Amino acid sequence: MKLTVAFLSVIAIAAAQDIAIDIQRSTITIHVGKAGLLSVAGHDHTINAPISSGAIRESAAPQVEFTVETAKMTVMPDPKVDSKTQAQIQRDMEEMTLETRKYPQITFRSTRVDKQAEGQWKVNGDLALHGVTKPVSLTVKRTGDSYVAHTALKQTSFGIKPISVGGGTIKVKDEVEIDFTIYPQR
Repeated sequence: MKLTVAFLSVIAIAAAQDIAIDIQRSTITIHVGKAGLLSVAGHDHTINAPISSGAIRESAAPQVEFTVETAKMTVMPDPKVDSKTQAQIQRDMEEMTLETRKYPQITFRSTRVDKQAEGQWKVNGDLALHGVTKPVSLTVKRTGDSYVAHTALKQTSFGIKPISVGGGTIKVKDEVEIDFTIYPQR
C-alpha cells in the first residue's frame, strides 16, 4: 500500500512539471496597421517578437508563462521600404514605442486555463508590457505539436502612444493584432 501511494505521488509530481517552451520554433508575430487621412502613404508592419524563455504545464492545472526581450523584437523587412527607412522604423519601435531600455521585457503569466473543447482552451492571464500589467483573455487551440492563438490589443491600454507624423495625417493604428504559435520542448 505504501509503495502504491509513493508511486502515485511520484506520477502526480511528474505530471505537474513544467515543460520548457521551444524558443527556437515558437513565434509571436505582431501586425501593426496604419491610420489617418494620408494612411496610404504609411506602411503596415510585421514584427517578430521572439520568446526568450517560458514554460507550459500540461496537467490537471494547466499554466503557461513566457518572456520576450523587447530589444530582440524586429520589424520584418518590407520590400516597399528602403533600408534607411527600415532602420528608422526599427529605431522608432525600440526608442519611441517600446522604450526598450526602460522596459526590457514583456511577460505573460496565465491566471486561469479552462478547457472549452477537445484541443481548445480559454486562457486568462496577466500581460506586463511597457510598465503596465493588464488582464488579457484568449482562445488557444492545439494544432499538431503546437498551441496557437490570435488576439488584438490596444497600445494605449499599456501606456504606449502610437507613432504619428504629419499632425496625425499618418499614424500607427492603436490596435495591433498578435499571432502566437507556441511549441513545448519534447
